[in-house]
Amino acid sequence: MNTYLIWLEWPEKCFRTSPEALSVLRKLVPRGSRIVRARSEAAFLRALPRATHAITWHFREEWFARAKNLRLLATPAAGRELVPVSGPKGVTIHFGGFHGAAMAESVLALMLAWCRGVIAAERLGRWPKIALSGLCYRLAGTRAVILGYGRIGRTIGDRLESLGVDVTGIRRANAGELKSAAKRADWLICVLPGDTGTTDIVDAKLLNLLPRRCVVVNVGRGNAIDEDALAKALVSGRIAGALLDVWKKEPLDESSPLGRDGIPNLVRMPHAAAFHMGYVADAFRELFEEGLLK
Repeated sequence: MNTYLIWLEWPEKCFRTSPEALSVLRKLVPRGSRIVRARSEAAFLRALPRATHAITWHFREEWFARAKNLRLLATPAAGRELVPVSGPKGVTIHFGGFHGAAMAESVLALMLAWCRGVIAAERLGRWPKIALSGLCYRLAGTRAVILGYGRIGRTIGDRLESLGVDVTGIRRANAGELKSAAKRADWLICVLPGDTGTTDIVDAKLLNLLPRRCVVVNVGRGNAIDEDALAKALVSGRIAGALLDVWKKEPLDESSPLGRDGIPNLVRMPHAAAFHMGYVADAFRELFEEGLLK
């Protein structure tokens, strides 16, 4: 009999196990399986020796010694920060890859709010009709460079292309195209993970290649952007704006050059691009679809 040990207790409501998500999981696992929900680290460790499948936000290397029956260690997170990337023989490690749809919607929401004047209208005051009339433009026909064209990046690219955006995806195989693509970009969208050696890839040199109309979007990891260089580019008007969901240090505070008040054309989000109340259920469905709940 399989035992599915679930420890997904997190401050953000959409990242916690809900009764609805557990109901989804019960329909996906083999009949007769046992589902155990742990609400604390202590409860998780007590149940771990019997678990065949563990689904959790974080897991320490030394805990494998307790997990004699474990066949799957899965986390909904795409990032590799909180769970070992490899384990003992016979244990499959899985990181979530289902985030693309929600993150694509977040990117689209930010981009549409920018080019259709929603963000500018709030900044301009109570009735900014005349001023706003010269700031709005169509998303269709613009050019987006997506830096980090993996599973999530491609999903974002597909959504943008369906709305008439010309998309160039940059990955390791064509990294040499970044500079030439940047010179024509209306949007530079970063979807890079934090562990690929790309810290500060968006630096002063790259920012200086961008057209002044370009807007930088980051929904990957905050280490990809040189925050001091980006702050200077915004203050000087070197680029049009920045729509950022992630930061080098989180939570964002005034120790960051981008954490200060008064930086023009900067939209700050609190690492929320993947938020939606079906998040955990989607994580369970992905495990089922990839044959990992057997």
